[in-house]
Amino acid sequence: MTVEQMFALKGNLVYTEVPGKLTARRDAYLVCSGSQVTGVFDALPPAMTDIPVTDFGDQLIIPGLVDLHTHAPQFAFRGMGMDMELLQWLEDYPFREEARYEDFIYANQAYDRFVATLTRGGTARAVIFATIHSPATLHLMEMLSEAGMQAYVGKVSMDRNCPPALREKTGPGLADAENWIINSLGLFSGVRPILTPRFVPSCTEKMMKGLGELSAKYDLPVQSHLSENRAEVQWVRELHPGQSYAEVYDGFGLLGKPKPSIMAHCVYCTEEELDLMARNQVFVAHCPQSNTNLASGIAPVRRMLKRGVRVGLGTDMAGGFSASIFRAMSDAIQVSKLRWALLEEDEPFLTIPEVFFLATKGGGAFWGKAGSFEPGYAFDALVMDDTTLGSKENLDLEQRLERIIYLSDDRNISAKYVAGQRLF
Repeated sequence: MTVEQMFALKGNLVYTEVPGKLTARRDAYLVCSGSQVTGVFDALPPAMTDIPVTDFGDQLIIPGLVDLHTHAPQFAFRGMGMDMELLQWLEDYPFREEARYEDFIYANQAYDRFVATLTRGGTARAVIFATIHSPATLHLMEMLSEAGMQAYVGKVSMDRNCPPALREKTGPGLADAENWIINSLGLFSGVRPILTPRFVPSCTEKMMKGLGELSAKYDLPVQSHLSENRAEVQWVRELHPGQSYAEVYDGFGLLGKPKPSIMAHCVYCTEEELDLMARNQVFVAHCPQSNTNLASGIAPVRRMLKRGVRVGLGTDMAGGFSASIFRAMSDAIQVSKLRWALLEEDEPFLTIPEVFFLATKGGGAFWGKAGSFEPGYAFDALVMDDTTLGSKENLDLEQRLERIIYLSDDRNISAKYVAGQRLF
């Protein structure tokens, strides 16, 4: 990379290299080459003294945030149906709304609002459920790419236990999924396909087997839901007696190795399931706000981490009403404190450095090297102006970050960079 293709940001850097520990660098330079971090320097090396520098003064610069699980079509009704549990809520809200995305005009308008909100917020990278409708899903991918976001987007697959308007015929559904893959691979800069069986109750064995074969054929990752709700877990036991929920996915090649996968929630996974996910290097998308809103429970994140399971954070709109991973961080800490107080006093609750790791490098690992300012990582950065949050006098950078996590909103983001490109 030539010097002409480099630039630097100057400010107060806070990031994480290892779980549970923050790295803070005051008045430092963050250098970008192309789309990657070159390094962090107290003073620019002699060979870089002529590169462009944007000086953000006393503002904080942190890595772009990662949302490992959200539903783009549900953005339209976020904050509604919060007095229901999961299975009834799916019938009354998500399924009814998602059926509307067969109408391309409606889908375009709804996805435009979703993409605008995601782009203006702190999320740099996201893993997203769309609907069963290939044209609308391809359009969502195009919109995200044009906005400069990095994302995986899934055309949802389901062929049982859902309304007729969303129930695919198995063979044609698999053929449609394959055509969508062919039409999207390599077409959109920064946005890639991910196979998306909605969850075990909505997919027949033939559908899951076919999706596993597509994953192997096209070398694609997988996303789905796992053990979110007690009634859902019992339903899976009835549909697949003698197998755990995780084993069902694993039997069809949908649970990690050799392809990566993300399983959202995992509130009620057994110890054996956690060990299986750790062996398969599965990513868990912890969605504390959704788990609270839909009365699902509190995921045992500390136990997951101790067993070597990879964990990131998700907003899970519209089970979660907020698109903010800052809010997901604070929610993750709060629910972990409740779990500690009520259930597991021998397992400490989560801390700011830990959830910051989950929201950045932890989730970013799904892309490989993302979510940190270490050399060779993707250059994703948020510039945070915390002047409206109160006096900064006598606060160190770690304390300012904590206050940003709890108090900030999109108005506190003064600049956003994704893969080396400034979005605003």
